[in-house]
Amino acid sequence: MRGAGTAGAAGAAGGGVNLLALRSHNAALVLDLLRTAGGEGISRLELAERTGLTPQAVSKITARLREDGLAAEAGRRASTGGKPRTVLRLVPEAGHAVGVHLDRDEVRAVLVDLRGAVVGERRTALDLGAGAEAVLGAVGETVTGVLRAGLGGAFREGMAGLGGASVWGAGGLGGASRQGLAGLGEARQGADGLGGVSREGPAGLDAASRQGVAGAGGASRQGAGGLGEVSRQGPGGLGEVSRQRSAGRDGASRPGLAGLDEARQGLAGLGQALLGVGVALPGPLDHARGVLHRVTGFPEWDGFPLREALAERLGVPVVVDKDTNAAALGLAAGGQGGSFAYLHLGTGLGAGLVIGGRVHRGVRTGAGEFGHQVIQLDGPPCTCGNRGCVEALCLGAVARGDLEEAARVLGAGAANLVGLLDIDVVLLGGRTVAAAPEAFTAGVGAVLEARARRTGQAAVPVRVAPGGDGAVAVGAAELVLGPVFGRGSG
Repeated sequence: MRGAGTAGAAGAAGGGVNLLALRSHNAALVLDLLRTAGGEGISRLELAERTGLTPQAVSKITARLREDGLAAEAGRRASTGGKPRTVLRLVPEAGHAVGVHLDRDEVRAVLVDLRGAVVGERRTALDLGAGAEAVLGAVGETVTGVLRAGLGGAFREGMAGLGGASVWGAGGLGGASRQGLAGLGEARQGADGLGGVSREGPAGLDAASRQGVAGAGGASRQGAGGLGEVSRQGPGGLGEVSRQRSAGRDGASRPGLAGLDEARQGLAGLGQALLGVGVALPGPLDHARGVLHRVTGFPEWDGFPLREALAERLGVPVVVDKDTNAAALGLAAGGQGGSFAYLHLGTGLGAGLVIGGRVHRGVRTGAGEFGHQVIQLDGPPCTCGNRGCVEALCLGAVARGDLEEAARVLGAGAANLVGLLDIDVVLLGGRTVAAAPEAFTAGVGAVLEARARRTGQAAVPVRVAPGGDGAVAVGAAELVLGPVFGRGSG
């Protein structure tokens, strides 16, 4: 059974696998197979065979899933003997997640259903250096906007309904919270049952975990003080926000403040479950704690607790990761197998690494700072403080309009990765690649082919990643969806 070894190890360390955790883990396995089966569905017998669970256990799990509106009958299928088998399918609209790509100059939010299909999208111009309150306000407005556009009447009903009650309350997920949509409502017991996710990812959406998702309703360390406490840690301090508002924002942060209660009520009262918000942005950052480090080009964000600040503002669980990691996670969840590197070239340059089917974040969750490997000593200065970084050389060539040189530099960095990690494929993404995909695949491919001739090995293929420049936002939503289906966040 997939994940049983990890769960068993966690249980041994903690004095035995908790029954509620195991039940949540098994439900996640079944949900994942329902998701994979698509509209055609899958029978209970097939679910039992593929999960290793008994038919009786599968019947109980699927009965709960149907009761909670997460699964439904999809017809009948002929069997080799006896009566036709009832086929079950996932109900995609039973739950949603928001993925946010917080870039240096814009914020993009997508709303996805349980299958990961995008049902709403919104983009807003943004200056990541405008100050914490302006950025948090823009994210809040964008998330609220995509929910209003994607859910329509359901969002308006939520606005009028619970008056800010937590999405995890009785009016939110209803029976689904009792089922523990992959551990929700049982997350404290379920963290170990989700394959040890708490050690690296959002801890099975365990709002109480120090490494997990920051909970709603004052669960964060900022508590009711929320943004007042954050002001002592934020970029420039929120006490200076009034001086920053006029700098290019034309008072745009004020609607964010005025709309805070409205956003909380709308998000918390949704009848169709909002599982949480995944946020992806440039690094470096601490994925486990949701705290930013010296974001390249914006060192003033160092130490800012973004996850807790947004959880307090939005009233729902939040997961934070690097943009490249989120995109790589989304690609892996979408079917990209093996070990690969996702190279993202947009306002910056970074890499998301998937090794053996899992996102590699490193001990301090700082892996993938691909753009800041030095390949030219005493080269041009980089915003990270070094000289001759791949990012500085590559973006400099793009600025000059020399895409051939930009691709060659990117290829040199990619060749280093191939030599270090022996990956199966290199995937390219980001808005700069999307604007000239042929130039970059050809240029990077040529460098890797030259390396292959020198080593006598087959050249590692280079392709443009599917999803275009929306791959990061979709991957950010997968940070929330992954634990629902027992996959963790990597």
